[in-house]
Amino acid sequence: MSASTGEAPRLLVVGGCSGLVGRAVLREFGADHRIRSVHRHPAPQELAPQLEVRSADVAEVEDWAPLLDGVDTVLTLAWYRQASRRRFVRLADGLVRLVRSCEQHGIRRFVHLSVPEAPERLETGLPYLAEKRRVDGAVAASGLSYVIVRPTMLFGPNDRLLTVMLRLVRRYHRFPMFGDGEYHLSPLAVDDLAAILRREAVIGGRRDLPVGGPRRWRYRDLTDALFRAAGRSPKYVRLGPAASIRLARALESLGSSLLYAYEVEWLLSDRLGLPAYTGLTRPLAEVEPFLRSQAAPS
Repeated sequence: MSASTGEAPRLLVVGGCSGLVGRAVLREFGADHRIRSVHRHPAPQELAPQLEVRSADVAEVEDWAPLLDGVDTVLTLAWYRQASRRRFVRLADGLVRLVRSCEQHGIRRFVHLSVPEAPERLETGLPYLAEKRRVDGAVAASGLSYVIVRPTMLFGPNDRLLTVMLRLVRRYHRFPMFGDGEYHLSPLAVDDLAAILRREAVIGGRRDLPVGGPRRWRYRDLTDALFRAAGRSPKYVRLGPAASIRLARALESLGSSLLYAYEVEWLLSDRLGLPAYTGLTRPLAEVEPFLRSQAAPS
């Protein structure tokens, strides 16, 4: 059942509020929502007065009904960046059960965080994507009012992409250039994504929404901007597409989570330069001020 009229709306965040996106969601919704956060390992920053934490493995929840009690909107953030096929299958199964339970309980709005389109070989052969699409399909086939949000590269404090890239530039004074650098990205601030999720949570209908930031960057222009922020002239170690993927695989084999081969292949496919989101009452954040702030001495 939904929260009664006059009460603060309740948001169920599936996947927790301790990660990069979850923290931004907590900042965005926390002032006027009751938030119930569900994931395996609650973090200290989730001990906030407006936050009710339920410790549960999304892949193992068989009965979602108690977690949906009083909930108006469900927001799914749960996914792995890298895992075994079995873990992806189990997580997707848990999310599909959630979708069906939301239908049964008449949840007002279902907001599902997904990923952009990728090359067909990855879409069908990579468990990360194949199982994600199974969940996407369950949402789209449901009778729910839903939005599937597909953001491109996200940036924010302590992110795993731009801040890591900037750190490497500052440390080594050079950076690998994958292929010719002519493909594109539209980096989106994580706080802007949270604002988009909030707006989409109150819009009715059923839609699939690819979203990017305010500027569609050519990749080599974006990496040049990293060097400028670090106060360095651009210096690249140039790698062909095949060599770029081999490098990522070698890092994986050494246990590194810095970069995965599928991420390089996806980047090279030139499918991540998504259109800017329109509809917020403020401009989307630009990348360059963020890079300067991250490069400034602490």
